[in-house]
Order: sequence, then C-alpha cells, then structure tokens
Amino acid sequence: MKEIPIFDVREECGVFGVFGHPEASNLTYLGLYALQHRGQEGAGICSTDGKSLYIEKSIGLVAEIFTERRLKRLPGFAAIGHNRYSTAGGSTLKNVQPLMATFSLGTIAIAHNGNLVNALELREVLEQEGAIFQSNSDTEVIVHLTAHSRAEGFHAKLVDALSRVSGAFSLLILREREMIAVRDPYGVRPLSLGTIDGAYVVSSETCAFDLIGAEYIRDVEPGEMVVISENGINSSRVLYSRKRAFCIFEFIYFARPDSFIFGGINVNEVRKALGKNLAKEAPVDADIVIPVPDSGMPSALGYAAESGIPFDLGLIRNHYVGRTFIEPKQSIRHFGVKIKLNPVKSILKGKRVVVVDDSIVRGTTSKKIVKMIRELGGAKEVHMRISSPRTIGPCFYGIDTPTRRELIASSHMVDEIRKYITADSLAYLSLEGLRASVPNPDDYCYACFTNDYPIPFPSEQTEQMELLFV
Repeated sequence: MKEIPIFDVREECGVFGVFGHPEASNLTYLGLYALQHRGQEGAGICSTDGKSLYIEKSIGLVAEIFTERRLKRLPGFAAIGHNRYSTAGGSTLKNVQPLMATFSLGTIAIAHNGNLVNALELREVLEQEGAIFQSNSDTEVIVHLTAHSRAEGFHAKLVDALSRVSGAFSLLILREREMIAVRDPYGVRPLSLGTIDGAYVVSSETCAFDLIGAEYIRDVEPGEMVVISENGINSSRVLYSRKRAFCIFEFIYFARPDSFIFGGINVNEVRKALGKNLAKEAPVDADIVIPVPDSGMPSALGYAAESGIPFDLGLIRNHYVGRTFIEPKQSIRHFGVKIKLNPVKSILKGKRVVVVDDSIVRGTTSKKIVKMIRELGGAKEVHMRISSPRTIGPCFYGIDTPTRRELIASSHMVDEIRKYITADSLAYLSLEGLRASVPNPDDYCYACFTNDYPIPFPSEQTEQMELLFV
C-alpha cells in the first residue's frame, strides 16, 4: 500500500468571529473561552485593523495563551479565533489555527471546524502542481485550492475551491476588510450568527453568545456563504445538497448543554429526551440513578424523571484535571479514572444503581467506572444505561473516534460488552429512540451507529482513512 502522509483528521474544534467591534479580539478571546470544550490542545486569534492581519496562537488552553499583553498585539475591529483538539498531525504550533496565507489577492486567515474526506487526494494533486504545504492540516488544502483557482475575484475563487472539497466544514475566513462564514452543504457542524452592539458575531455554538451578551439571529444555513463587511451582510447559497447530515453526536456528547444548535434546538432538552426514551426502552428495578459527569447529567435526569427512580450525584468529577498529570510510581487501581471521578460512598453503598453515560467507545473506561462504583462505592448492583446506540463506526466528518476495530460494539454483542465491563445489566438507546428525541430526524447523520455515511468519499480511501485514526 502507498505510504499515507500523517494528516490532521481529528478536527474536534470550535470557531468564533467578530466583525465591526472595537474590542473584537477581546470578544473573540471570551468566545473561545466559552468554546474550550470543543478543543483543548491549542488556540489562535487573528485580527485586522483594515490594513494588516495580526495573529497570535499557541499550544495550550485559551486562558493560558491569551495574556493581556498578547491581546494588545491583536488590534482592530474584526477577529476570528479557533480552538483545536489534539490531532493525528501532532501537537505542534504549525497545526494550530487560524492558518494565515498571502497570495495575489491579499492575505487571508482561515479557521475550520470539520474534516475533508477527500483532502489526501486533493493534496496529492496540489503538490504535483507545485504547492508547498506548511502544515498537516486538511484546512490548508482549501487555502491552496483558492489560490490555484482561475475564477475571477476572491469570493468566486473560494466558492470554486469549496466546490471541489468533500466533507464537513464550518469556516471562518478573515481578510483585511471582511469576514466570511461558510458552511458545507450538508450542515454537518453547527454555525450560528449573532449580533452585539451593532457588530456581527459567528460561533460554533450559542453558549459563546451568552458569555459576551450577544443576541442569536439564526444559523448559517447549509451551503450558505455569509460575507460581512462595512457594507453589512451579503448572503448567498453557493453549495448544494439534496439532503442534510447534521451530526447527531453534537447532541449526544460534543456541544455544551446550554447551547442551541441546528436551528435553535436546545442541547440539554434533547439529552433529557434521550434519557426519557432510554428509561422507556430499558427499565430496571433500582434504588438510584446517577450520571457519569458531565455529559451524562441531562440524560440521567431524563431517565430518573421517566422511571420515577431518585436521581443523585453518585460520582463527583474533578474539574481541574489538566491534559497531563504525573502518575505515582506505586500502582493505584483505576488511577486514570479516579483522577477524574470519585464515588460517593454514602450515596452508593448497598444500593442498586443505574449509571447513565452518553456512549461506550472502547469499553475500558466504562469497565473501570463500574468496578469503582461497586468496589469503592459499595453498590449492591450496577446497571449501565447508554443514552445513544452502539458506536460501531468511526467518524470521518470531524469527531475524534478510534478505528472500527477499536470500537468494542463493532465486534461484540451487548451481553459480551456487559460481561467485559462487569455490569449487572447493560442497555443502549435504540436508533428509533434516538430519532424520536430530535425534531426532523431525517436531517441527521447517524453513521457512527449505522455505518451509513451520507457524504461519499473515495472507496479506495476507506482503509487509509481508518488507519489515520490509529
């Protein structure tokens, strides 16, 4: 097999932008802070004063990177920012966005949430044409396609470039005197438009609007390009698809529960509905319902409300766990889980416990949690309930999932998984139950649960793309 270049395919990211505000960079910093859950590996902000673009980016968390001194180096009335998740491309500064490039029509900065499924193919063609890549990011493919386009004018070049890529992208692009927001025609990743003090803001999630006091206007529609300049907003539909493929996993795990996404739907309400439908499908005699914090919290509340079983916080999460920590030389059982979670013995001891979590990926964490609740918490029974169907396929559209062979549900039946995680019982929400939890269920991508991928990619690349997730 041909050697596969190391490529940035794990694009769990967040984007935020402001146009027309004297404190654009400060607002972008706050927006990225609210979107920190979408990526903790690195962050960057690019601003413009109408004459030049200024950029600051680094590895680390938003609050660590953007000191007052750094923010002062980002002057201007417009800015875009990006939070980056750890990727296959490696934790290096060259892969942190926004990416900035200069070509015949000026300088641009680009921030991307999503993943291009034909990026490898396009990159190879571009390299044969003489393109020199500075990063491992698939986002840079868009930059080169735009620069190589023979269309007239920047907007036409950008549309021409985006018409050649396939996959998921919610983009923010900054030029000297305009900001552009574009969403792929399937609408895989969320992207919202808002306003504050007469300025316009764009964000991956509305929770960032709440922090800065911005008002949500609407979503950037699938296939829409919104150009924001001193002349106001110009919107046009530039990319087309007969169907939508909103990522259902945004509701299950990724988005913050206080956000409104995909047409103004509240994430928390959907997660509670997941829990209620799970309780209908998989009841159990138990004394208490507890969540695996934090993402399992709303679903556990829904499960408890529907089942009538009392809800309590039987696991306490340490919210101050860094990205790395030093493990003691002396072996401590389940150390990796215990550093984040600790059971409350007074709540769990002698109880029949329902544990609600959002998903099971490899199964190793679930196994440690079940054993910890039983052995350290003193639970009499542990019944695991998962508020999503079995995850059997990797995501190629921007969520960090491992290879198919690493997904325990892809090769094991439910009872085999139950035995592995040592639970007294295990049940997943059905696909029908998941679809019943969201409005317009045909608008979503369920590929990680069905292996039915709505956005086609070259079949010969399927194996290669899975290898990139190793």
